[in-house]
Amino acid sequence: MATTTIIIPAHHDAAGTIAPRRWTDRIGYLAAGFTALFGLLASAWAIMGHGYPFGTADPDGGGSLLWRVPATVAAPVFAVLLLGAAVTALAMAGPHAVRLRGAPRIALLGYGWLVAAGLLLVVPDVQVLTYAGYAPMLIGGLPFGWPPVDYSELFTLALGYKVFSIVTGLLLARTLLTWQFRTVGACASCGRRAGAATWTSVESATRWGRWAVYTAAVIPVLYAVTRFAWAVGIPLGITDEFLDELHDTGLVWAGLGLGAFGVVGAILTLGLVQRWGERFPRWMVGLAGRRVPIKLAVVPATFVAIAISAAGLTLYGQPELFAELGGGSLTVIPMALWPLWGFALGAATLAYHLRRRGACGYC
Repeated sequence: MATTTIIIPAHHDAAGTIAPRRWTDRIGYLAAGFTALFGLLASAWAIMGHGYPFGTADPDGGGSLLWRVPATVAAPVFAVLLLGAAVTALAMAGPHAVRLRGAPRIALLGYGWLVAAGLLLVVPDVQVLTYAGYAPMLIGGLPFGWPPVDYSELFTLALGYKVFSIVTGLLLARTLLTWQFRTVGACASCGRRAGAATWTSVESATRWGRWAVYTAAVIPVLYAVTRFAWAVGIPLGITDEFLDELHDTGLVWAGLGLGAFGVVGAILTLGLVQRWGERFPRWMVGLAGRRVPIKLAVVPATFVAIAISAAGLTLYGQPELFAELGGGSLTVIPMALWPLWGFALGAATLAYHLRRRGACGYC
């Protein structure tokens, strides 16, 4: 008996009625709103002549890539780029977005990705990664009044803007990716299309993802080894005088905390290729054997990858780094690998997503 296959368009449900708009359609409008808000803030900073929170205006921004850019220059440049990106995101939003080909398409994508890269890798600096590493210690010690710090001085408005920049950059990046998929005839949600590159297949992602995971797991352990050695009084790669100074100021314990954070991160990174990274292990009462939600791994790993990459680029913007590298100092050699760490973790996270995403709900 012959059967007939009925293909229902992705934007209709089985009854033929219009289904709720996809999240990929909404995210473009959300990106436009966030980017426009950031652009309007930058416009206000430029017009009023104060309020710009980055670079020279940030007490903790001495290591920022924006440190040498005057606020009088940076604020108007921010305003122009961000407001332009807001218009770009709006033009790319929804199923009826503009369709371009050839050079105009490449130019629009190039502009959008340039702004997204700036929001994700230039505006944030090492402060975001540092506080992410300190967070468990700060939160755990809060009920006991340790460490004795003023939290209002740590969690500043500038730090909030840096986190807001990462959120805005991610929304803009997803909007650009959705539009990029649409303009080549691929699924706007997952990017799949006939004849596409096989590097996104489960088999391929398993192969290159494994190398990315191992690279991303080794680098933080190298960093942790030096900090653990200093904590127990071993001057690994540093002078005895510098080690005494670290212990006298208490900075050695901050380094120990960051080193521990790195080891935990390395173990969690290995989960991206281990069975316990896909199903909760048996010792987790109430969750044992259940599938690990993909976003539970992908969301925090993506944020950490961005924070590490931004911190690494910030370090390469400091002339002192190359002087210390030339001297073979172990205080910075593991940190010099941070950009590679961030890229490897991002690749490992992408591979994990590609392996586990399954069939697309839209295409």
